[in-house]
Amino acid sequence: MPTIAPSVDDAVAAIPDGAMVVVPRESSGVPMEATRALIRRGIKRLSLVALPTSTLQADMLIGAGCVETLETSAVSLGEFGPAPRFTAAILGKTIAMKDATCPALYASIQAAEKGVPFIPLRGLIGSDILAHRPDWRVIDNPFGNNDPIVLLPAIKPDFALFHAGMADRAGNVFIGRDRELLTMAHAAAHTVATVEKLYDGNLMDDPALSAGTVPGFYVDTIAVAPRGAWPLPLLDHYPADGGHLAEYARLAATPEGFARYLDSYVYAKRAA
Repeated sequence: MPTIAPSVDDAVAAIPDGAMVVVPRESSGVPMEATRALIRRGIKRLSLVALPTSTLQADMLIGAGCVETLETSAVSLGEFGPAPRFTAAILGKTIAMKDATCPALYASIQAAEKGVPFIPLRGLIGSDILAHRPDWRVIDNPFGNNDPIVLLPAIKPDFALFHAGMADRAGNVFIGRDRELLTMAHAAAHTVATVEKLYDGNLMDDPALSAGTVPGFYVDTIAVAPRGAWPLPLLDHYPADGGHLAEYARLAATPEGFARYLDSYVYAKRAA
């Protein structure tokens, strides 16, 4: 039976230093309140998998010194410019970068979801990225002639971490249209979800909701966190806070400004 944690800090307490954590793209329920809780706790050496891209979340975790390895296809602040702490870490070589493509990341997570050690993928032959991924293997298609194909190892996260609209007390989490969150929960050994609210009743009993729900047996811990994706958007709930993201981009351009940002928006809660 999944646990309903009394706070977000309690919910993420099970994620240890050195864990592999998979998180979703900006529009699919990024757990920003959980991210702030991890930074407050001082988590270290994360192997972060952003499926398939990231923005503010990865940049903050990297800037706070929480990330050892990052696997993703892109990190940026979109219309607000480059991700400054990610850029500094790449230029300074302070994190290990496993460059990928969006289809490769989805395929590798799907391999773990299916319980297979690897998965074939087309579309990578001839690209420069193969030279930087020695763990991706090119073989001859055993069912064809002169048909090379890439094999990708399964990505098996220790934790899936995401934010969603609601969950019930049985641990079922309604994700709606963001089906990749279900893939993440299938692939990971454990799932921690923050939600906007608790649902009265059982989501799996409602035919209008059950198809968009992660069953509770894939979920370990849930915490209620209203506006838990802020300042990023949550589909069907609230948009991104553009003013705040612009402020972050301005402050995080320097290490000193980033430290001031953390003091104001992350550590202030602990001090209070």
